[in-house]
Amino acid sequence: MDLERSYMTSATARGAEFDQGLRSYMLGVYNYMATALAVTGFVALATAMMSVSDGQLTSFGQVLFLSPLKWVIMFAPLGMVFLFASRVDRMAASTLQTLFWVYSVLMGVSLASIFLVYTGESIARVFFVTAAAFAGLSLFGYTTKRDLSGMATFLFMGLIGVVIASLVNLFLGSTMVQFMISVAGVVVFAGLTAYDTQRIKLMYVAGEDGEVTTKKSIMGALSLYLDFINLFLMLLSLFGNRE
Repeated sequence: MDLERSYMTSATARGAEFDQGLRSYMLGVYNYMATALAVTGFVALATAMMSVSDGQLTSFGQVLFLSPLKWVIMFAPLGMVFLFASRVDRMAASTLQTLFWVYSVLMGVSLASIFLVYTGESIARVFFVTAAAFAGLSLFGYTTKRDLSGMATFLFMGLIGVVIASLVNLFLGSTMVQFMISVAGVVVFAGLTAYDTQRIKLMYVAGEDGEVTTKKSIMGALSLYLDFINLFLMLLSLFGNRE
């Protein structure tokens, strides 16, 4: 009986230690993500303010939005995602962290145009709606006992479809196609928020090297950051009020 009680006490202690480590790990993921969102928002707003004066584009704004540089700004964040994916195993955690902050700045410059298209009030409203939806979806992904990995193939195919359709519509400029992309995008990124949260949670290993854990936290934060940004943009396209 004493041996059994000792075993149960030890198992309980290990379980409590694992839970504490998991909470610390997930908190790190969300902290990285929230900080990156704050950096992106600040840079986007500052860039927009420098780009417009008295309702007209400044010389700075003309360079950003009317010159060929706009294509670099548009696709640079996408290129950095591929850089993350291809070199994460060979990067030090400190390097990965630096690139993550650089990425959030580039994304801010890329998103500055939304302040030229939509009213500030509607941007704020959609942001808070997105935050509430993201919180609920992420909480579901964290707490559910259901294995969400079966959704992965469907979500990945949907993501590829949304990306390709978005690129094509850059040249078509179709309002109806954009509406369909936005609706599909909301479904895809809502699903990815729950799926990625569960996937990031399951990546945690108790007692793992701190360098590895930090890299996992940053990559997890990047996944959730992208889910949030894209969900926000899709909802903004559907419900934002244009200038």
